[in-house]
Amino acid sequence: MAEHKKFENGFEYIEVTNKSARARIALQGAHLFHYERVGGKPFLWLSETSFFEEGKAIRGGIPICWPWFGKHATEPGLPQHGFARIFVWQLLEVNATDAYSTEVTLQLKTSAESLQLWPYRFELLLHITVSRTLTITLTTKNRDEHPFKIISALHSYFAVSGIDNVYVEGLANTPYFDALTKENRVQQGRVHITEEVDRIYQNVHYPLILHDRDRTLQVDGQGSSSAVVWNPWIDKCAGMGDMPDDGYKTMLCIETANALQDAQMPAPGEEHTLTAVIS
Repeated sequence: MAEHKKFENGFEYIEVTNKSARARIALQGAHLFHYERVGGKPFLWLSETSFFEEGKAIRGGIPICWPWFGKHATEPGLPQHGFARIFVWQLLEVNATDAYSTEVTLQLKTSAESLQLWPYRFELLLHITVSRTLTITLTTKNRDEHPFKIISALHSYFAVSGIDNVYVEGLANTPYFDALTKENRVQQGRVHITEEVDRIYQNVHYPLILHDRDRTLQVDGQGSSSAVVWNPWIDKCAGMGDMPDDGYKTMLCIETANALQDAQMPAPGEEHTLTAVIS
């Protein structure tokens, strides 16, 4: 079952429920901001002070970073992480394949507003499958007369029992760019979070495993050979208006991405698909 709902301020979202799981997807940004299995705890972290307002990105869940990641390379005044996460998408279809699985498809296309920010014609499709496994597939279609470069990420915020209790497995001996020090390094062993971390891993071999004290989550990426691991830690977290001061303790981002040399360049008429499967 899927219900079209609104918060008191009119902010719209879709709530999906079936015998396997429950999910909530905002139409702004096609932003999945809640997913939990029946009888289980939420997979995704959501800030208790997050904005659910027009034109403001939601802090938590799985924002879509597209067609650039972070600040724009040449125009810092453009929206952080691109515009896909703050534009309103069209709900195309909801399909209950059976009592245990629901598929939701949303679309974003070229508009006068998008052309002011990015001078290319495109079509984006986001396909979300809500079942015992959560699958998110972002397909970029080049509708322009020229190739264009896309740097993107499914910016997944995972809920954890405590940042001291977790580690990430699957990145040992993997090269990464440290966005804090601007250095290229190689991961030694497991990833433990003991300070601010902002890393773009390259030549990633999925799946990645997030080990917590009371559960283990697996992130499998398709159409991706890069992954971002991020935690803002104490000082940066305290300076973020849409995140509580101690929010860094209960979240960790592991983002399936197309970043750095993994950026994509679809030619006219071509498409590229980026997928995250979370189980």
